[in-house]
Amino acid sequence: MISRSDRTPRQRTVIALFAVVAVLAAFLVRLVDIQVVNADDHVGDAEAMGLAGERALYGNRGSIVDADGTVLASSTQLYDAQIDPLLATSMERLSDDGTSKEIVPFADYAGQIAPITGQQPEEIEKIVSDALADNPGSRFAYVKRGISTAQYRALVELGLPFITFAPQPSRVYPNGAVAGNLLGFTSNDGEALAGYELLGDACLQGSDGKETYQQSPDGVRIPGTETVEPAEDGGTLQLTIDADLQWYLTEMIAEESQRMGAKSGTVTVVEVATGKIRAAAEYPALDPNDVLASDPADRGSRIFMTTFEPGSTFKPITAAMLLDQGAATPTSTVPAAGRETFPNGATVGDPFSHETYNYTLAGALIDSSNVALSKFGERLPAQVRHDYLEKFGVGQPTAIGFQGEEPGVLHPAESWDNQTYYATNFGQGFTTTVPQVASAYQAIANRGLQQPLSLVESCTKADGTVIEPELPEAHQVISEQAAADTALMIENVAAQGSLAEQIKVPGYRIAAKTGTAQKPAEGGGYKDGVYFTSIVGFAPAENPEYVVMVTLDEPTQVRSSAATAPAMQKAMTQVLKHYRVMPSTGEPHLFQKY
Repeated sequence: MISRSDRTPRQRTVIALFAVVAVLAAFLVRLVDIQVVNADDHVGDAEAMGLAGERALYGNRGSIVDADGTVLASSTQLYDAQIDPLLATSMERLSDDGTSKEIVPFADYAGQIAPITGQQPEEIEKIVSDALADNPGSRFAYVKRGISTAQYRALVELGLPFITFAPQPSRVYPNGAVAGNLLGFTSNDGEALAGYELLGDACLQGSDGKETYQQSPDGVRIPGTETVEPAEDGGTLQLTIDADLQWYLTEMIAEESQRMGAKSGTVTVVEVATGKIRAAAEYPALDPNDVLASDPADRGSRIFMTTFEPGSTFKPITAAMLLDQGAATPTSTVPAAGRETFPNGATVGDPFSHETYNYTLAGALIDSSNVALSKFGERLPAQVRHDYLEKFGVGQPTAIGFQGEEPGVLHPAESWDNQTYYATNFGQGFTTTVPQVASAYQAIANRGLQQPLSLVESCTKADGTVIEPELPEAHQVISEQAAADTALMIENVAAQGSLAEQIKVPGYRIAAKTGTAQKPAEGGGYKDGVYFTSIVGFAPAENPEYVVMVTLDEPTQVRSSAATAPAMQKAMTQVLKHYRVMPSTGEPHLFQKY
């Protein structure tokens, strides 16, 4: 037997090593038991002792982009700079001789903070003094909310322990008022409130995650205890609009609205083949970066929310019905004076006085004769005309479903009184919106096939999944021949009408029709001398690619629809140039008016 004294140093070392390993193994087993096997039980204990920590992980809100991917709305990180007033006023430093400590005057720190936050040092001092006046033990006050990343970094570099930061996601609209009425806006807390921020919220909204961990009683995180539920960023919402075209038309319609003394104005551009809206500009325009600078009435979209009697812009729709039903051709005629009373007692007048003309259908459109259109309209029963208006989209919102979009009003045919029976032939007795009128012209320009209007291309989720909107099927409103003949007559209006020279686009054949809608007065009837004016058309007339519609509400410099002619000429010229549309070939067939 080997005595204790006989053991060699090497043996003692091995025994000690085994003892240490055994102890470590015991600790390891216990650690695995605590942190892995029975982790859930101990997390609850830690939470009860206040030893569990948690940090929110924020999912960024997605971007809104135009048809080419240009960013129209995006998220950025701002910060709320917070201060601990009690700590800020009790910071100590060594005296100049190094023998004692002294309180640092907060004014010294305020002088460092203010140049970064853009405030005055006195303002910073007042924030702290006011907080301490309310509560001598105050540990919280805002220095400034919503500071930029650059300001945040500059403050961090000061190394002041009493300044902390809370991240604050924010929305930025780099193009300002360009498409602002469509984009809408969010609240300071990131809640979607209007426009496509709200309509596309399911696509744009990210989902927050969190990181949980355990910490020691003094707040030090314990490594290896982290559990992460990752955040997910929102998707990208792509609109159909073209930001460059939208910018030009926003500037142009603002200039024209002010030049004509109008309360407001709009320009809408629709791609004929697809029904996609390529621009929807309006004045006054909303800048989502500064929502409060806009009147509440200007924070939606008048394009979708304003209803009006379309007036003469819908006379070609009456002509299209007649052609589609075989009740007339472009050269069919009716005798019409400047003012007539019909057998049912209704009285209809033209925009100008004239003797009795034997108007062709084309001529009735060129001269915009209410009387002639009323006589042509008698060839179709009221219910047939009502049903065509409904097929063209009157009285129902478009497939876009924009926030606050109005459906317009189309009364049942059986409720039409004697005057309405005739007025519906020349665009009165029912109301529409800009998209509805533009959509009707899209159908005529597209050989009678009406495509549903759209403003959204797709939503691309954070994982790359692309979701396209579900749209109604295109439908044939009128025959191809009826559409072609109607389009040719509308081209005749542009070529032979009173505004022919004002709306001419060199090198292109244009089809266009104006409308001057009376505005209803309180208590019934119409306001005297006050109009909602519009013009709508397409080009090139022989092979239409784009529909353009312009409106001016209550212009005062020129009160008729002629007020919209300069804006139409500028808008159509820009659209054709922007999309590099080939110039027209050939000359239009010109119809006789009577």
